[in-house]
Amino acid sequence: MWLNELKIAIIEKNTDKLNTLMDSLPELSDAKEINQALHLLKEATSLVEGLRDATEASMIQMKKNIKFLKSTQAPTVSKLDVSS
Repeated sequence: MWLNELKIAIIEKNTDKLNTLMDSLPELSDAKEINQALHLLKEATSLVEGLRDATEASMIQMKKNIKFLKSTQAPTVSKLDVSS
């Protein structure tokens, strides 16, 4: 049951469900189940790392966009500026 839920969470890219499943890791006794769980956990790890990298790239791009937008704004002059 746990292995099937893990497969579904990986397919759906559901990180919340993956986190919940990691917290409730069962004790597996069958060698086939253990091997399958290891492969699924490696896949889950690569999925989370890929999502993390995509989020990081998106954040970097947003920072660049904000910096660009700020550089294109005309400087505002305060009405109380007496130095002019």
